[in-house]
Amino acid sequence: MTIATEEGPLRRGAVRPGERALAPDLARGIMLLGIVLSNTAFHLWAARRGPSGWQPVDGSWLDHAVQFTMIIVLDLRVYPLFAFLFGYGMTQLYLRQTAAGTDPRAAARILRRRSLWLIVIGLTHAVLLMAGDIIGFYGVLSLVLGLAFLRRGERALKWWIWTGVALIVLVSAGPALSALLRGELGTFGDAEADPGFTAYASQEGNWLTATGTRLRTGLFVTFVAAPLTLVGGGYILFLLGFWAARRRILEEPGHHRTPLRLTAVFGIAVGWLGALPAALAHIGVLHVPDDMQSESGALTVLRDITGNAAGLGYVAAVALFAHWWTTRRPRRGATAIAAVTSVGKRSLSCYLAHSLLFAPLLAAWGLGLGKHLGSATMALFAFAVWLVTVAGAYALERAGRRGPAETVLRRLMYGRRAG
Repeated sequence: MTIATEEGPLRRGAVRPGERALAPDLARGIMLLGIVLSNTAFHLWAARRGPSGWQPVDGSWLDHAVQFTMIIVLDLRVYPLFAFLFGYGMTQLYLRQTAAGTDPRAAARILRRRSLWLIVIGLTHAVLLMAGDIIGFYGVLSLVLGLAFLRRGERALKWWIWTGVALIVLVSAGPALSALLRGELGTFGDAEADPGFTAYASQEGNWLTATGTRLRTGLFVTFVAAPLTLVGGGYILFLLGFWAARRRILEEPGHHRTPLRLTAVFGIAVGWLGALPAALAHIGVLHVPDDMQSESGALTVLRDITGNAAGLGYVAAVALFAHWWTTRRPRRGATAIAAVTSVGKRSLSCYLAHSLLFAPLLAAWGLGLGKHLGSATMALFAFAVWLVTVAGAYALERAGRRGPAETVLRRLMYGRRAG
């Protein structure tokens, strides 16, 4: 099948089932569990917040254990994983088209169209349900980075990756390092700033008022935070995804076991150790000034920067597991792996389904159940929501059907004949 574009025909349509590799889809399925868990904090709209402004500080010892685990394992650690997989998937799509004989300009045009529609979908999602939407955010990043790098050589990719590392050190860590040298690290940050969860408007009892707040937050995240991420070097996970896809690291993890093992061990270790001070301070074991714990404080900066290493470590760990699984093929757990992988194949639909299940039930403008839950019970609720999406995705997999959001997006990208 060929599909006409302004630059020439596309030689193929969307990815076919037999072309999919286990590791990327399995990583996306696990990632969505991490996302739904890390998003639980802003639904606890009646809980008492500490200087960090995000995770609650009240509750039982079990709640504190969940908060501690979230800070170390998930918060600011799952989205770097998402960025890497997003870049990886973009490059996979581009390489499949060019390998089939599509002109590179026509293949890049399809990806630009995809990015623009993701921005529209993301903003709609933000306004209606979830202000912190990341689909529009990554739509902007993919639009800019796709234009700049999809057809560039590996040397340019590596140069800009290392430039991004330098920018992260200068832009993100630079002010904190400067405060450290001046002996003012304890006052770096602002504990008096409005808690970050209020920007999600889950505490608003009126849906229209909440919609206005979500609109402002969604516009900021999409059109301000995304460009600032580019300026600050936060694009490096995207470009690492570009680079890894060219080398087929997730499709052929057996050929890259040594670097994957090193990345998994050191990435996760650095990521978890970087979050440990913030987690200890949150539960009161480590006593530091409130400004240091704030969303702009030194502990959050450290947690944010090291989260990139954790995200890469998670990807590498899943790739190694996928290699073990495909070479050993154990009988036990095959259905569970297939079910989680089916979520990864329908990641956009499942991501949007999370909000459809979360927001009306938990927000103050809905049933308001978030008022009555703690960190532990909210985590259980989030896990149950993820399991619902797993069941739905697996049912679609067995029926041989794509997710509804994926079907719509493919139709918008390729047209009616290839949708």
